Amino acid sequence: MLDEVERWLDRRSWSVADRPLERVLAAKRGTKVSVVLPALNEEATVGDIVSVIRRELMGGPAPLVDELVVIDSGSTDRTAEVAAAAGARVVARDAILPRIPAVPGKGEVLWRSLMVTSGDVVCFVDADLRDFSADFVTGIVGPLLTDPDVDLVKAMYDRPFNDTPGQGGRVTELVARPLLNLHWPQLAGFVQPLGGEYAARRSLLERLPFPVGYGVELGLLVDALHTVGLDALAQVDVGVRKHRHQDGLALGRMAAAIYRTAQLRLSRGHLVRPWLTQFERGESGFTPRTYAVDTEERPPMAEIVEYARRRVA
Repeated sequence: MLDEVERWLDRRSWSVADRPLERVLAAKRGTKVSVVLPALNEEATVGDIVSVIRRELMGGPAPLVDELVVIDSGSTDRTAEVAAAAGARVVARDAILPRIPAVPGKGEVLWRSLMVTSGDVVCFVDADLRDFSADFVTGIVGPLLTDPDVDLVKAMYDRPFNDTPGQGGRVTELVARPLLNLHWPQLAGFVQPLGGEYAARRSLLERLPFPVGYGVELGLLVDALHTVGLDALAQVDVGVRKHRHQDGLALGRMAAAIYRTAQLRLSRGHLVRPWLTQFERGESGFTPRTYAVDTEERPPMAEIVEYARRRVA
């Protein structure tokens, strides 16, 4: 590990206990905080997450969270109804920036969320978390309120798989961590580089391009490093993350998208073939199925005309 990274781990890796809620609230001083949940068919979990945030972080005379928005990415279940009943403002992905046709993907939803939120700090939380704790929000928002030199904070946590500690995050260990260590060794200290829980200053997010799909977390982390430098990035231990795990085929597609995102950042010239063929066993043997790898990226939101007009207004 680079000496620079070892020093960074000492200076920019914290525990949620390092900043009690009272200290975070005292440091807020008028800073507006938005929490965004990207959601696609998450009726089983989204309501509990919204309820915890509403109850623990949005009540009283000095709330930590000022705005809680669920972006519904075309759910076919009751995600939107459950989220609204729990107290979130629900916005349909396709209703945001209708001039630009939406494409499937988590990154697409996160990018569009900047148009319908107003917080100086934007906190992203995945909508499939179980046994959700408000620490996920206070932990990653806290450093942005107490430390003016920090621009982006990722949550770190243990990810159990089938009740076995430390075995989650398979794409992280097999794809993302090797890529980061080999090509961006300054980012080797991040425990959960692909984690979906992170917060950042709007002033940074609006300057970054957003990969539309699974590569969004790696893309934002790498681009933030090049934009503001390692010392402006941080991570906070929030305990344990429990969520729905993807099957092996979905993980393969995720891995391909992440590699593609990394490759685009390594070279804008020669591009790998953006397709992935996988095999599924059927009645007559193995059937090949080919998927397009997410290749599209949205430009920095600061370049979008509608966003600029909103800022002026």
